[in-house]
Amino acid sequence: MSTQDTFISHLVELRNRLLRAILAVGFVFGCLLYWAKDLYSLLAKPLLAALPAGGQMIATDVVGVFLVPVKVAALVAFVIALPYVLYQVWAFVAPGLYANEKRLVLPLVVASSVLFLIGMAFAYFLVFPMVFQFMASIAPEGVAWMTDIDKYLSFVLTTFVAFGVTFEVPVVVIVLVRAGVISIEKLKEIRPYVIVGAFVVGAILTPPDVVSQFMLAVPLWFLYELGIVLARFVERSHGAAEEGAVAGTGLDSSEAGRK
Repeated sequence: MSTQDTFISHLVELRNRLLRAILAVGFVFGCLLYWAKDLYSLLAKPLLAALPAGGQMIATDVVGVFLVPVKVAALVAFVIALPYVLYQVWAFVAPGLYANEKRLVLPLVVASSVLFLIGMAFAYFLVFPMVFQFMASIAPEGVAWMTDIDKYLSFVLTTFVAFGVTFEVPVVVIVLVRAGVISIEKLKEIRPYVIVGAFVVGAILTPPDVVSQFMLAVPLWFLYELGIVLARFVERSHGAAEEGAVAGTGLDSSEAGRK
């Protein structure tokens, strides 16, 4: 098979994989569309619980009352179909990976997906109630504190992404150590800069209040430390595998490297 035929076959397979992933998300979305309003109500529950008595959310856009719940249903559909979408990605790239890369990539894909969902759950169940209660407590007397449903959705999505990406830190640290880009000793050395950077990131990605900034920065720091701990096991297992491979050749390290 020529190079051009191989390239075209890969493109065809990529198209088929993408089509399957899109159809899966579309199917789940179609099933959830009937409950779009209920899904938005569930998403808005942390804010509604913090609003003063008689407080409510508003819609300033004519079609916002329809489009915003539909967007929420699409988001939930993507999250539900995510395992199948990731499987399609894995099935496309797996044939081009070595056996040791397959053993590493699949757990990392699963772990990164789970950690992202945990980050979203952390934001929903812990961050949102505290932030909204704090905002309600500092609202000036006589000010009706309420928000547009579309702006609230944008805020929620931004926060979900911020905390979801933050919870990916252990995976990033493990990949960098495993790839030899950085050593564990260097990670320990730059710890003070990471701590400062965590609070800077918290100030940029969260609302301008101390509560949400700390609730992003502190987990980011903790997850960085967790990544260092887990990276030690990856580094050791990788070193042991290399030593076993060298021993199997009957050569010392320098000779094996030349080979």
